[in-house]
Amino acid sequence: MALGSFFSRLKQGLSRSTQKLTEGITNVFTKRKLDDAALDELEELLIGADLGPRVAARIIDNFRRTRFGKEVTDEEIKSTLATEIAAILGPVAVPLAIDPGHAPHVLMMVGVNGTGKTTTIGKLGQFYRDLGLRPMMVAGDTFRAAAVEQLQVWGQRSGVKVISGAPESDAASLAFEAIKHARDERADLLLIDTAGRLHNKSALMEELRKIIRVIRKQDPTAPHSVILVLDATTGQNAVQQVRVFKEMVDVTGLIVTKLDGSARGGVVVALAEEFGLPIHAVGVGEKLEDLRPFSPEEFAAGLVGN
Repeated sequence: MALGSFFSRLKQGLSRSTQKLTEGITNVFTKRKLDDAALDELEELLIGADLGPRVAARIIDNFRRTRFGKEVTDEEIKSTLATEIAAILGPVAVPLAIDPGHAPHVLMMVGVNGTGKTTTIGKLGQFYRDLGLRPMMVAGDTFRAAAVEQLQVWGQRSGVKVISGAPESDAASLAFEAIKHARDERADLLLIDTAGRLHNKSALMEELRKIIRVIRKQDPTAPHSVILVLDATTGQNAVQQVRVFKEMVDVTGLIVTKLDGSARGGVVVALAEEFGLPIHAVGVGEKLEDLRPFSPEEFAAGLVGN
C-alpha cells in the first residue's frame, strides 16, 4: 500500500475521533474572541477527545500566550492544533529498529488480551520476511488456543516458522528453547507472543518476569525490545495499561492498534505526552499493510481533519 493510500485509511480510521473534536471546535469558534471562557471550552473539548489533561493544559497555555484576546476562526484553531499535536508526537515517532548485532534480535510482545498482540506479531513477521530478514515467531500465549492457532495461520501465510508448545505449557521454557532454535537456524528476529490476562496482575507479572529471567540464561542481553500493544478504542484506559505494564517489565516501545474503529484516537497524543515512549507503528485494520510506521504529521492532520 502506498503511503498516500495509508494516509487515506488513517484519516478514514480517525474520522470518528476527528468528528468528535472538530464539531466541537466549529461550534465554539466561529469568529470568536479567544478569551478565558473560550479557552475553558476548548480545554474541555480536548480532554473529551481523549488527549488527556496534560496535553490539553499544554495546548491551552500556548494559545493563551500567542492568541489571547484575538479573534480566531475554527480553521485557525484546527491548524494550530495540528501543529501542536505534531510537535508533541514528533519525539516519540521512532521506527522499530532490528539490531543485526544480535543473533537473533529478541522482541517480546506484551499487552492485555484483545489488543491485537498476536495479529501484530503475525504482521511484523511477514513484514520483516518481505524485507529479506529471517524472522521466527513464538506462540507464547500457551493458555489461549486461539492465539496459538492465529499465529500458526500467519506463519503458514507468510512462510515464517512458528514455535509452539503443548496447551498450557510453560511459556518461559518455550521461549528458552525458541532462542536456541532461532540461533541454530540463523534467524535475524525472534518475535515472542505472551499472555495478557490482567485480572490477576501479580500472576501475569511473575510470568513475564520469569520469561525474561529464563531467556537471559540463553542471551543475557535479551529481550532487546519489549513492545506493548494498545487498543485505541479503550481511550484513557490505554494510559493506565502503560502504567501497569511499565511496573511489570521494561517497556521499550508502543504499537497502537484499532484506530479504524475508535472515536478515541486522541489517546495517542496523551500517551506521547505522559510517557515519552517510542510509538513504533499504528494499525488501522486487519491486513498486513494496515500496520505502518508512525508519522506524527499524518496523525495530527488526520486527527483534526486537515
